Amino acid sequence: MEIKRIAIDAVNEIIEMTVVHMDYKGQVAKRINEKMPLATVKGFRKGAVPKDLVAKQYGKPIKIEEVQKVVDLALERFIVSERLNLLGTPIPVENENFSWDNEEMVFKFEIGLAPNFDLDLEPKTEIIKYNVIADEKLIDGQLKRIQKQFGTAIHQDEITENSDIKGTFSNAENNINKATEITLDLFKDKATAKKFIGKKPGDVVVLSTKGLFNDDHQLMDYLGVHHDDVHGLAIDVEFTIESIKGTELANFDQELFDKLFGEGKIASLDELKAKIKEDAEAQFAIQSQEKLYRDVQEALIDNTKFDLPAQFLKKWLQNAGEKQLSEAEAEIEYNRSEKGLRFQMIEGKAMAQTDLKVTFEDLKSFTTNLIRQQMAQFGQANASEQEIEGIVAKVLSNQEEVKRLSQEVVKEKMLQVFVEKANPTPKEVTYDQFVAAMYGE
Repeated sequence: MEIKRIAIDAVNEIIEMTVVHMDYKGQVAKRINEKMPLATVKGFRKGAVPKDLVAKQYGKPIKIEEVQKVVDLALERFIVSERLNLLGTPIPVENENFSWDNEEMVFKFEIGLAPNFDLDLEPKTEIIKYNVIADEKLIDGQLKRIQKQFGTAIHQDEITENSDIKGTFSNAENNINKATEITLDLFKDKATAKKFIGKKPGDVVVLSTKGLFNDDHQLMDYLGVHHDDVHGLAIDVEFTIESIKGTELANFDQELFDKLFGEGKIASLDELKAKIKEDAEAQFAIQSQEKLYRDVQEALIDNTKFDLPAQFLKKWLQNAGEKQLSEAEAEIEYNRSEKGLRFQMIEGKAMAQTDLKVTFEDLKSFTTNLIRQQMAQFGQANASEQEIEGIVAKVLSNQEEVKRLSQEVVKEKMLQVFVEKANPTPKEVTYDQFVAAMYGE
């Protein structure tokens, strides 16, 4: 068998293999001999059919099977021996002149190669590390939410200034049909809020989306509009009122403090404000770190230039999943995943250049923090050290989990290396300013 590589460009090649009779005839003959005792042909007793008739009846399908086995094995070994770093898997190239009746057959496979490139981790643009503070506006807003959350609901027949209103935003032309709950202080313009005063369940209020909220991004949450469409959106929407309720606000007393944080943990409104600030800024720190990682990744992708076998990968994506994709669907999928693939290439290159090691203590610390975060999400922030250690021990007794978590630790360490190289500039901002920075405004 002859196998060769035909270069198209730096990241696209054809593997061509020529399969000759000697590559498969022995195995085909063996399979035909195995068929002899079982073969049935009209006019002959079972097991007494002449070999040439058995070969005529079973020879071609056996040949196809054995040649395919030879080709698959040879292709796999060739890729290993040539140390080819592939993206996707080889795609057979259609040959109009191919025939299974030929003794000598040529098979071609299109392959996409991982690119070779130089990696410079030094940043070309400034990277900001945001220190997000909880200002008085945010804290006061949270205090009001607490008072409402622990207050007593009161049924209302018509809307007042402080009503909670359930209803649906709709606009058939723009496919908007979003059930939600609003309060009148959401609206940017007081004149908009006044439209609701005195309205009853079943009434419909027509609103313009232009300048509806203080932040256009709220259109995503309340109307279900995609982020790319919110800026400058100027359409009319209908809000159909479904139910109205008011709230008798809760008092800031010891009973409420104990409900919020446990008995005796908070004893005054000032302590509550301090706790809200502490918890909010801890959560903001996580969000800020996530943004920092994304910004560093984006900078690395923008600064590291290399070609990908794009057309090959789009073709490969059409048949890579459980569901076959059309060309247009594969194009969309490729565009959606291209940046992620580029960062994988960069990350892999960086890992090869960096001697990163994961110790058991690294793994245990990472898993402990992960468990704490997950428990906090489910309202179990006060779990004991003993409880957490028990869960961590159980997780780390699973070898598959250890392997998966080790990969996560390596990625986290790699990100830390990227961040250190980026040398980000610290900047203190409010949460509103951070949100604006998140969406590039």
